[in-house]
Amino acid sequence: MTEELYWLTLTALMTGLFWTPYILNRFAEIGIIPALVNPNVEPTPEAPWAGRMMKAHKNAVENLAVFAPLVLVVHLSATSTSLTAAAAMIYFFARLVHYIVYTLGVPAMKTVMFLIGFACQMILGFTILGVLQ
Repeated sequence: MTEELYWLTLTALMTGLFWTPYILNRFAEIGIIPALVNPNVEPTPEAPWAGRMMKAHKNAVENLAVFAPLVLVVHLSATSTSLTAAAAMIYFFARLVHYIVYTLGVPAMKTVMFLIGFACQMILGFTILGVLQ
């Protein structure tokens, strides 16, 4: 397994787990059964942090849709470099910190972490296109 695929796997698993705390909060706020049978697909949580966490999770999913194909193309096209491996690793940590600071309501750090993740995506894309070596 390449380093890029390793970090993609960890990123996908992490993103898949991001929903857990705010769903547990929903269980605590309205009860397990009401939360499971609630016809409102996305009820607004009472806890502000849980609302921010839902938004952070949605943002992580949206960005995974860009990151994952780029990593897969790097792998399939055999354009992996130490730079693409580092970009994949940094992307993972940038998304983790983004999730945490978004949940805590730290706006400046949220934006910085988003931009770092975006830069990592661009490194992958530009490497695939041969702009970066």
